[in-house]
Amino acid sequence: MCEYCGCQALETIDELMMEHERVVTLIGRVRDAHRDGEIVRMAELAREIAAVLAPHTQVEEQGLFPALVAEFPEEIAVLEDGHRRVEAVLNEANGPFLTDPDWPARLIEALDLLHRHIRWEQDVVLPAALALLGAEQWEVAETLRARVRIRQPQPVV
Repeated sequence: MCEYCGCQALETIDELMMEHERVVTLIGRVRDAHRDGEIVRMAELAREIAAVLAPHTQVEEQGLFPALVAEFPEEIAVLEDGHRRVEAVLNEANGPFLTDPDWPARLIEALDLLHRHIRWEQDVVLPAALALLGAEQWEVAETLRARVRIRQPQPVV
């Protein structure tokens, strides 16, 4: 986790990083459930990950990425594509996952992608945002963060 650049001093970045940590913890629990053959538990955890990521992704895609896309267009496109790919598999936890024997493997693959994605955001994207975003752009991100924070569900322990 990034702790050397000072980006956690900004509340929005600090909260995004805490959400990353929450998701990484949940990914570990999904892997445990997969190892134990607990498909229903995998789906429960996938829904919890999706609940954390929904507002998180809004802040990134509407608050940070627009300010970074001019400097890093290809990288932002890859990140947004990663969001869609992970969301698609997580959303399958609301459907007939029990009748699809391939879903657990797809979920693990998507979570592997998500874990790499999180590391890249923390090591590259968030420090870049700290360096490149101006006061007006941070205000947009902070306003968006405050709006989605109200709707975000509390984590289940």
